[in-house]
Amino acid sequence: MRSITQFPEMLFSGVQSLLVRSTRGGLPLTPFHCLPCVGSAKQGPSSLPARRCIGRVVCLRQRRAGFLLVMVLSLALAGVEARAASSATGRPNLLLLVTDDQGPWDLGSAGNPHLDTPHLDALAKSGVSFARYYVAPVCSPTRAGLMTGRYAFRTGLYNTRYGGDSMARSEVTVAELLKKAGYRTGLFGKWHLGRYHGYQPHQRGFDEFLGHYQGHIERYEYADQFVHNGRPVATRGYVTELVTDAAIDFLDEAKRRAPASPFFCYVAYSAPHSPFQLDTSHAHQPQGDALITKYLKRGLELPQARIYAMVERIDQNVGRLLEHLEKTGRARDTVVIFQSDNGGVSRHWTGVLRGFKAQVYEGGVRSPLFVRWPGQFPAGGVVRAQASHVDIMPTLCELAGAKLPTERPIDGRSLVPLLRAGAGDRHQPYVYHTWNRMAPTPDANWGISDQRFKLVGAGGGGGKKKGSGWELFDLDADPGEKTNLAEAHPEKVKALRAEFLRWYGDVTQGVKFEPVPIPVGHAEENPVELQPSWARTAGDGVKYVFEAYDWDTIEDWSRP
Repeated sequence: MRSITQFPEMLFSGVQSLLVRSTRGGLPLTPFHCLPCVGSAKQGPSSLPARRCIGRVVCLRQRRAGFLLVMVLSLALAGVEARAASSATGRPNLLLLVTDDQGPWDLGSAGNPHLDTPHLDALAKSGVSFARYYVAPVCSPTRAGLMTGRYAFRTGLYNTRYGGDSMARSEVTVAELLKKAGYRTGLFGKWHLGRYHGYQPHQRGFDEFLGHYQGHIERYEYADQFVHNGRPVATRGYVTELVTDAAIDFLDEAKRRAPASPFFCYVAYSAPHSPFQLDTSHAHQPQGDALITKYLKRGLELPQARIYAMVERIDQNVGRLLEHLEKTGRARDTVVIFQSDNGGVSRHWTGVLRGFKAQVYEGGVRSPLFVRWPGQFPAGGVVRAQASHVDIMPTLCELAGAKLPTERPIDGRSLVPLLRAGAGDRHQPYVYHTWNRMAPTPDANWGISDQRFKLVGAGGGGGKKKGSGWELFDLDADPGEKTNLAEAHPEKVKALRAEFLRWYGDVTQGVKFEPVPIPVGHAEENPVELQPSWARTAGDGVKYVFEAYDWDTIEDWSRP
């Protein structure tokens, strides 16, 4: 007899209601519907007060006409109010834009001759660009570093699913620090640092959250896992557009509710992560299929054409955000930061870089970084010093006048001196890279760079091979990592390996890498939805099948 999937008993206490989602395989289970804003499929939208809504995404269709006159008047006064807010605080607004799986080569400004990204190219020209900016090989570790200024292992995060993608509740986020410093905080899009009570964005310092907890979504036109401040909501429309709409609403709402306070707005786009989809029609942008056709005509295969079309849609929506800042008079008082979360997945044109997402070669850990603050950071500046995603949190805190935690090590260093100079050749003495899905190890898929030289461990292409076979590259002379200099410079290999092991021991000391307990029995989250990927399966033939978050299944099981 095959046994039903067992969720570890130690993970649960005070059970009120549990819900497991499944779309196929095994037993058909109750579909997940929570109705704070949209009612049921039969009843239609509920009567949730407008103040609980998140603008264009939730219930906007019912209130758009009624608010039209108010919005027109608000926009007319926005510039005056925004300038007054900045003058009163002396601190800038902060807009952090992060894309998902956009490679360092997926930009016109990176020399890509096939891709159109005019708004991002203009952002790069109007601000300071970083030539050697590094992120983690995959998404959750980068996001943990952005939020805490600490390498992900310190936070207990070690995976992108299977329960290893939760950041410890003891961590202090940049949103908490900025909120304490008087900022209005909002996150729109992908979180991927914990999905259960106590780990959710609105409990980690964000006044407003609309988005999803998972690593990616199943459909870009109908995001059925979207959540608003802990409450599931139904959404309609292309996700990149919805996230931008929500961010714009937040900017306007922040100005209305606290005109004398600056804002921190974190926009985390899901695109161009798989599934590679666009909407087929759109109110005021080119149709998705028209964009795909454009790139097919440029010689791309269909999957690559879809990725490029998704990137162009990101570019269009970044343009909308920047235009909104201009129209409301807040552009000169807002620091805009743009980056990706890991290396790229597109392969049509990669410049000279080697490697892709999940690998520790440059193509897997390099990201664009553009930072604009008109009148404060020189337009067209280029920083050649290596910097890392853990530097963003202390940078935001310095700009905001927020104090960094003193009771824990912060790995990042503020980029503000480099940004004000618009140049620089030295910053972080070392940048570290590693990724192994199920458990951390210092012996596979790892790398370290000291600005010029980079040492890559065996399996740097994402494999599991351990042992010798290390590669040493001179990144100044060989950014494509083609020539292995390990035999010519054994002393450099030894020194870099020793430094990597020192770092690894430091960031993993005392940390238990295991799924966090799932809190249940809270009024704020009832029922609790269990992810099949967290389960421990037992029985002959029982298997976990990962297709996409909320569509993954446990198959070939039966009741005892």
